[in-house]
Amino acid sequence: MKDYPVHFAPLPNGETLAYRTSGAGPTVLLLHGNMSSSLHWATTIEALESSFTVYAPDLRGFGDSTYEATFDSLLDLAHDVEAFMDVVGIGKCAVAGWSTGGGVALELAADRPEQVTSVVLVDSVPPTGYPIFRKDALGQPIPGDLLKTKEEIAIDPVQVVPALTAYATGNREIMRAIWNAVIYNLHVPPADDYEKYLDAIMAQRNLVDVDYALLTFNMTDQPTGSAPGSGRLGLVTSPVTILHGVQDLVVPLAWGESSLSLLGDRATMVTFADSGHSPITDVPEEFFAALIEGLTKG
Repeated sequence: MKDYPVHFAPLPNGETLAYRTSGAGPTVLLLHGNMSSSLHWATTIEALESSFTVYAPDLRGFGDSTYEATFDSLLDLAHDVEAFMDVVGIGKCAVAGWSTGGGVALELAADRPEQVTSVVLVDSVPPTGYPIFRKDALGQPIPGDLLKTKEEIAIDPVQVVPALTAYATGNREIMRAIWNAVIYNLHVPPADDYEKYLDAIMAQRNLVDVDYALLTFNMTDQPTGSAPGSGRLGLVTSPVTILHGVQDLVVPLAWGESSLSLLGDRATMVTFADSGHSPITDVPEEFFAALIEGLTKG
């Protein structure tokens, strides 16, 4: 994995976003997912830098970025990214978002349709959010019984507490086990790269905020069990490419298909039969080719 220096962009709201950048050509913005950072885009930056100017920020509370204030929504994170774009001088750009970053990318595209030329959603949270259900005594989700508050999320014994414990104790092996179980379950990165990824993963400080933001994310005009719906999906005018692993255990393929349906004729979908939640690791060459095609649609 190529090493890219970390730069820092102070924002007017008091936060400072760390970022990696490289390349020359049309601008591409890469937005990482939950429990990760811009470092997880390093191999993607290397694949793109000969044709694009690439920026990959750490979102608030991730990696080397600050976490001066808590947040409640993916739109809050999109506003940070918009301020970052202004500070570093990004004009028109294509945006790719992985997992949680896909939701941030959609909010960004809704806010700045004149700047965002195309969107690529990589195994992304759908526009209707990511439900977190209350668990029964055996740790199984109770259908229809959604969590409502950050306080309830913080004590979820299955999806949240193990990661919070890993962060609180600095236990990399718990975090490695989580990633091996659901993200790197098909292929793991090279050992040295994995250790660097774990360094970045362990820097996260905002897990409950992010999980609450995912739970209450809803850009459609129809209510879900967690959110009334902002109707902002209609503000996304750029073409959207959905890239999704058929074997994704974190964001099931059916959720990607739901995104395709909700976006209508603005969107196209490419699936990877041999990939889970991390096509960057599982099918890199296939992923990079589809990513470049999606980024150049606008």
